[in-house]
Amino acid sequence: MLPVEPAAPPGPDQGPEHPGLSRLLSALFYGSCSFLITVINKTVLTSFRFPSYLCLGIGQMVTTVIVLYVAKMSKTVQFQDFDRGVLLKIFPLPLLYVGNHITGLASTKKLSLPMFTVLRKFTIVMTMVLEIHILRKTFPKRAVCSVAAIVFGAVVAASSDLAFDMEAYTFILFNDAFTAAYGVYTKKKLGDQSLGKYGVLFYNAIIIVIPTLMLSAYTGDLHKAFMFEDWVETTFVLCFLMSCVMGFVLMYSIVLCSYYNSALTTTVVGALKNVVVAYVGIFIGGDYLFSWTNFLGLSICMSGGVVYSYLTFINNKSTTTAHEQNSKLQRTQVIQL
Repeated sequence: MLPVEPAAPPGPDQGPEHPGLSRLLSALFYGSCSFLITVINKTVLTSFRFPSYLCLGIGQMVTTVIVLYVAKMSKTVQFQDFDRGVLLKIFPLPLLYVGNHITGLASTKKLSLPMFTVLRKFTIVMTMVLEIHILRKTFPKRAVCSVAAIVFGAVVAASSDLAFDMEAYTFILFNDAFTAAYGVYTKKKLGDQSLGKYGVLFYNAIIIVIPTLMLSAYTGDLHKAFMFEDWVETTFVLCFLMSCVMGFVLMYSIVLCSYYNSALTTTVVGALKNVVVAYVGIFIGGDYLFSWTNFLGLSICMSGGVVYSYLTFINNKSTTTAHEQNSKLQRTQVIQL
């Protein structure tokens, strides 16, 4: 059971030391990137029927490595050079990174957009549990109740999924677990100043791109990707390249949002983004089978996400204000003494 207690003053992992505008803009940036890449990946994997989500993930990883390497060589960004200590510093992020990539793309290919976004709500619960055990955080009762509403809505929507696919549901639940773990451990690893935001991104991608490439060759995915007939279509190539670039931008936005906020805030932003994606997915994508029970579950789930986000914002704002007032009072007392 999740521990419940009144909201405490912001801790070091909650990001109050960062300017409010930076926290807000990083959250909006992540939400926008997450929305765009979901639509683009869905277009590549479903509309164009690209046969390999592994190769799409490899394209995103390679893009990340190339962009950051060029930026480092041009001294646009700085991060630690590779040595043996890097592997220890960054573990287990590479494993979580590739797991998140592969399961996310697989579930995007196999699920309709609305069901994808509904089942992604379980990431919030998993993030809460991991933050409790890894970051030693606690959550107010209202936040726990809002999460319960989100999960209830997800269960209602999933119970009437007319396109039920056990493999797809397994992929999405694993994706939830990888996403939650990646977010929490990213927040933890960002405390290592020698790696920094860009080092975390670069070494994550470069460590796992070769094993993923070997896996795709072994499973035959690489051959299927090379033989794909739409490589001559300009529209497909543009969508594929957009997915590769947005893969890098998304990972950067996750790290940036986690740096300025908390892992849970990053998860909540993703959930709020899903409010838009789910309803857009009803009208585009062509694979949503409408039913009133499913739509009701979607609405409950999305409403819970909005309420949770609202409560989180109010709580953060009020606790930050109280913290600032307390600091001012302490400074006044010191001056008077």
